[in-house]
Amino acid sequence: MPTQSLNNLYHARIDTGSLKDDPHQYAAITALQRLNDDLVNEKPKRFFAKKKQIRGVYIHGPVGRGKSMLMDMFYDSLPGTIAKRRVHFHAFMIEVHDYLHAARQKGEGDTALLKFAGQLGKSIRVLCFDEFHVVDVADAMILSRMFTALLEQGLAVVATSNWPPDKLYEGGLQRDRFLPFITLVKADFEVVALDGPVDYRIRLLEDTGVYHWPLGHHTEGWADNMFRELSGGSPVHTEELTVKGRVMHIDRVARNVARFSFAQLCERPVGAEDYLAIARKYHTVFLEGIPKLRYDRRNEAKRLMTLIDALYDSGTRLVITADAPPEKLYYGTDHEFEFQRTVSRLLEMQSHDWLEKTEKRLA
Repeated sequence: MPTQSLNNLYHARIDTGSLKDDPHQYAAITALQRLNDDLVNEKPKRFFAKKKQIRGVYIHGPVGRGKSMLMDMFYDSLPGTIAKRRVHFHAFMIEVHDYLHAARQKGEGDTALLKFAGQLGKSIRVLCFDEFHVVDVADAMILSRMFTALLEQGLAVVATSNWPPDKLYEGGLQRDRFLPFITLVKADFEVVALDGPVDYRIRLLEDTGVYHWPLGHHTEGWADNMFRELSGGSPVHTEELTVKGRVMHIDRVARNVARFSFAQLCERPVGAEDYLAIARKYHTVFLEGIPKLRYDRRNEAKRLMTLIDALYDSGTRLVITADAPPEKLYYGTDHEFEFQRTVSRLLEMQSHDWLEKTEKRLA
């Protein structure tokens, strides 16, 4: 059955109002459509024949320009007969290192990486990486060998990144050993710059706001939608943070966006060090279900003030659902004067200047 073209899918979303027409995205759509056509029109390989190597796509540009969204459109447009996988690059590299560690424990040598690529090549035809970014020397040292092996298996690869190939791992240790990987990307991938002037994540946050009240089904639905949008629809998983030997369980995380209830962070014995660890780890935090805080909730109010200070000082984006606007959240007397700073910060953290200033945390 013929699949709908990415160009048609893109314009269908424009017609429904879910996307804005952006000419800067067309080059990426064209490259992804070419890859889609190459895969769909591929002739069945003969038994024992090697898969044909198909040129992949590497899309780079600043955050919020729609890279992940376009890759997801490509991914969803592929027919069900084409085996595929979409994964965050960081999670994939953890998987690779775990595999290599297990192989070393078994006494396997340099063939482990080839074996990993071979197993992957047998299970999928298309591999999509989100947020390709190299900061770890261990990753840098194996990338060229690993990608050469993956491409030799015939895998078609799509990657999104904030960085053009020549800027990857810039200034990193032993970068000269990483340069063959850059050469490989430029030779075997269609490299597309998606660097239009509009940051759609900031536009989304400004259009919908980041502080919704009062509490209710409508506000819950808004928060669910915002979490999906800001995390790019990535699978939700749990994580653990260790703070001075104590383990914090984070129940809902997707693409460096963490979602918490007020009860989790302010009604339990959570302190400044915990809040700072959260602020350092996640570029966006959801804090949901803040009630009106009266004189009998002074401990919770104090924790909320400490939490907001940690997020503010770290430049962390904050999305809130509450039962009242900031200036009407606290009715107690113990922290009445001190809480005014929290109100001021909550108001500032909703502004365009704040959202723009915190953009660097998303890079």
